[in-house]
Amino acid sequence: MHALPTRRRWLLAAGLGACLPSAYALPPRALSFPRDHGSHPLRRTEWWYITGQLRAAGTLWGFQITFFRSRVDVAQGLHSAFAARQLLFAHAALTDVAGKRLRHDQRIARAGFGIAEASEADTDVRLADWLLRRQPIAAPGSSRYTIRAQAQDFALALTATSTQPLLLQGEQGLSRKGPLPENTSCYVSQPQLALSGHIQVAGQPLPVQAGTAHDNRAWMDHEWSDALMHPDAVGWDWIGINLTGGGALTAFILRRADGGTLWAGGSLRASADAPVQGFGHDSVRFTPLRHWTSPATGTRYPIEQQIDCPAGRFTLHALVDDQELDSRASTGAIYWEGLGSLRNTLGREVGRGYLELTGYAGALRLG
Repeated sequence: MHALPTRRRWLLAAGLGACLPSAYALPPRALSFPRDHGSHPLRRTEWWYITGQLRAAGTLWGFQITFFRSRVDVAQGLHSAFAARQLLFAHAALTDVAGKRLRHDQRIARAGFGIAEASEADTDVRLADWLLRRQPIAAPGSSRYTIRAQAQDFALALTATSTQPLLLQGEQGLSRKGPLPENTSCYVSQPQLALSGHIQVAGQPLPVQAGTAHDNRAWMDHEWSDALMHPDAVGWDWIGINLTGGGALTAFILRRADGGTLWAGGSLRASADAPVQGFGHDSVRFTPLRHWTSPATGTRYPIEQQIDCPAGRFTLHALVDDQELDSRASTGAIYWEGLGSLRNTLGREVGRGYLELTGYAGALRLG
């Protein structure tokens, strides 16, 4: 038997054939839903990530909830029921745009014992009384997500319903994140999710209210990998934007320690039925325009940026400066993640979504 080429041998060993076109692994297997909405416990790192913006109490709010699953390799051979083979983490945050305030909370637990679970059959992730659960709805491939999180001083009780097909990032769901073949992830997005339900602040339920045509929209990312980050990468800048015309824009860079770009990518889907335009690794640039320094950690973040990509030139403006999350009690990272407004070269808002800035308080390490 001939030895497999190094690239293909790694991909098959990693199990990434689950989202690879034939150029990466033989035989190929397309992503299969609802199975691939669920957990992939053989992979080292996985997350389900929903961000959004909504109208409540007459003003604009941003929110995010993320469930992380991490495979603990050293515990895989242990036979005890108490062995922490899989860890689950969760972060939730609520941005009060009018009040210029961020509320956030976090959870961590080992999987099992009815406390923390991530189903392999479909999206159904739970950590104590926090949950994210998907249900199919009438249209083929459509989803309705239930979001529940009772945090220390706020709560999320939201439903996010798909209005568009899934968006497979990269090449049929395989997203390259660096110069090495192993710097890849399976990456599925669901933009333009319609929001309903309520948030709760200071014990007061605030129902989602009707707003403009692009209010009350959310974005979901589901991503899993074994070695997403190159050793030279310290973190990333990323945006996921629901465009006002119904499109979806993703752009990201992975940074070196000197601030230079190690890798970049992204995509544009101009409308629900438009083809996905993928961006090459040399076609995306993030240029900082304004920084904010956290009084809590001293970390300096580029919260206003010019973004150049094949879709055009845009400026991302943070709607609240202080949207830093200190997750040292769970995932261990300090990062900035917040609601922003995307504007064109004329200064007109063309979308809203989230900017994520990692690796500024210290190199980010996954897995």
